Amino acid sequence: MTPAVQAAKRGKVAFTLHSYEHDPKAQSYGLEAAEALDLPVEQVFKTLMALVDDVPVVAMVPVAHQLDLKCLARAHGGKKAQMCPADKAQRLTGYVLGGISPLGQKKRLPLYLDGSAESHEIIYMSAGRRGLEIAMAPQDLLKLTGGKPAEIVRDKSSKE
Repeated sequence: MTPAVQAAKRGKVAFTLHSYEHDPKAQSYGLEAAEALDLPVEQVFKTLMALVDDVPVVAMVPVAHQLDLKCLARAHGGKKAQMCPADKAQRLTGYVLGGISPLGQKKRLPLYLDGSAESHEIIYMSAGRRGLEIAMAPQDLLKLTGGKPAEIVRDKSSKE
């Protein structure tokens, strides 16, 4: 049982676990999860670590989208955001890349969940290891993490 699953149990929220065979050659852990579990990519969220003015924050966006760092900085009340280096993200969370869960991290960090999550009854995210997803209501995720909804996905109409 991962720290993420333990956190969900302690929080007494409804959740389900979904496992799949992780392919070590997978290019995108989140897209791999959506495909393996036959889920819509809009409903599967990746957990990203960023630094807003050097403060670590957690950002969650649908796996088929990109995080908008400017929007994340604004949501957190900062000036500049950048992706957190992989080794630092792993140290801060206690999880390996591709298995970083918003739940059960070593230390509770500010969390921003893309507003699109609110259009789903259930969203899927890493449960703390590659090949294991946890599903729950977005409101329950926000309750467990102290997170906030925010518009943090890169605008599809702008050039990437």
